[in-house]
Amino acid sequence: MKSSGERDILRDLVRRYLEIARHPRQETVREKWRGHNSLEPDDGPPPVLVQFGLYNVWCRAFIEAQCRCSDPTLRNMERGLRLKLFAATLDDDTVFEPWWSVGAVHVLPPDGLWGLREGRVASGGEGGAFAMDPPLKALEDVARLTVPQHRIDEAATAARLGRLEDAVGDLITLDRTRGSAYGHFNGDISTRLAQLRGLEQTMLDMYENPEWLHGLLAFMRDGILRAQQQAEDAGDYSLTCHDNQGMPYSRELEDPRPNSGPRARRQLWGFMAAQEFTLISPRMHEEFLLRYQRPIMAPYGLTHYGCCENLTAKIDLLRTIPNLRRIAVTPSADLARCAEQIGRDYVISWRPNPTDMVCAGFDADRIRRIVRAGRATCRANGCVVDLSLKDIETVEDDPGRLAQWVRLVRAAWAD
Repeated sequence: MKSSGERDILRDLVRRYLEIARHPRQETVREKWRGHNSLEPDDGPPPVLVQFGLYNVWCRAFIEAQCRCSDPTLRNMERGLRLKLFAATLDDDTVFEPWWSVGAVHVLPPDGLWGLREGRVASGGEGGAFAMDPPLKALEDVARLTVPQHRIDEAATAARLGRLEDAVGDLITLDRTRGSAYGHFNGDISTRLAQLRGLEQTMLDMYENPEWLHGLLAFMRDGILRAQQQAEDAGDYSLTCHDNQGMPYSRELEDPRPNSGPRARRQLWGFMAAQEFTLISPRMHEEFLLRYQRPIMAPYGLTHYGCCENLTAKIDLLRTIPNLRRIAVTPSADLARCAEQIGRDYVISWRPNPTDMVCAGFDADRIRRIVRAGRATCRANGCVVDLSLKDIETVEDDPGRLAQWVRLVRAAWAD
C-alpha cells in the first residue's frame, strides 16, 4: 500500500457507496426489473436508464479530475466508485449492488484476442477519432489467427484481489468474476470481424470471397464457443456474469449474487450485437452473421440482441433466436415499425437519440415531444419498453442535465 491516505480515501468512498446500495429502494428497483424483463403487465412508468462510463471522454475527464489515489489498483476502484456515486445522483432505475466485482486477469495472446494486432491509426488526440488498420489484409493471413483459450493468470488475479481485500475487504464483499474474455462485444463476432478484416473489405468479401468469409466466421464461432465452454467447464461463470445491456433481473433466472459459485450459461443472460451490419441486407445478415451467432446465444437462459445498429428490417430474423427476450431499438431505427413487429413478444430497449436529448443543448419541449410520441407508439402496440439514454459523447460541460433528463422523461411519460 503506497500510503494509508489512499486507503482512507477508498474506504470513505466505499462507505458512501454502501449507503446507496443498501437503501430499501434498491429492492424496489430490482423487483421492477424482474417483472419488466419477464414481460409482466405494468401500468406504471417504464424503467429509465442513463448509461455511460469511463469510455465516454467527457465522463472519464469528469471522474479523473476527482481521483486522488496513485496506486493503480486502488485508483481503478476509486474511478469506479466515483462513477457510481455520480450515477446514483441521477435517480434512474440503475441497481446499485452491495458488493464490488473484481475481474480476473485473463491470459490472452500477446497481440490480441485472435493473435493478430488490430492496428489503430489515430487522427487526433486522446479520445479523438481513429482509423483501423486491419491485420487480415490477404486471404492467407487467416492462417495466423490463434484458437481462443480460457486461461486465467491466478497469481496476478490473487495479487489484484489481495490489494483490494487489504484496503476495503472488511467493509464490502469483493466478488470474484472469472467469466470468459470472449464475451460481450468480444463474443458477438461482428465487432472483432470488422476490426480484423476492416468494415469495407468485409462487405466486399460477401461478394468477392464468400466461401473464405464463411470459413473465417465458422472459425470465430467455434473459437468463441470453445472458450466459453472451457470457462463453464472450469466453473468460472457465476451469477455476476449476466449481460443484457439493462438490469439483469427476471423471474426465469436467478438474481445476480456475489461469489455464487459455478453456474452454467443456461442460468445467465447472454448478449449479442451486430453494429457493423447495419447496412447489410436481412438476407446477408442471416447468411454472414446470425447463423454464426445463433449457436453462441443458444446455451444462455435469456438473451439480448442489439446495441447501436438499426434492426427495423430484421425483427423477423431475430424471432429465430429461441431464447431472445430483449431487442435494442436505436436512434437510427424506426420505432413505430419496430413496435408493430415486436408487440409485447419481447422487451423493447428504446434508445432515443442522445443528440436530441442532452448532447446538443437541452430542449425540454423537444424531449417531451419525442418521449410522448414514443409512448403513444408503444402503447398502441402493447409493447413492454424501457428507455436507455446511451452513447452520450458530450454533455457540453453540464453533467447536471442527465438528472434533469430522468425527471423530465418520467414526467412526460406520466402526463
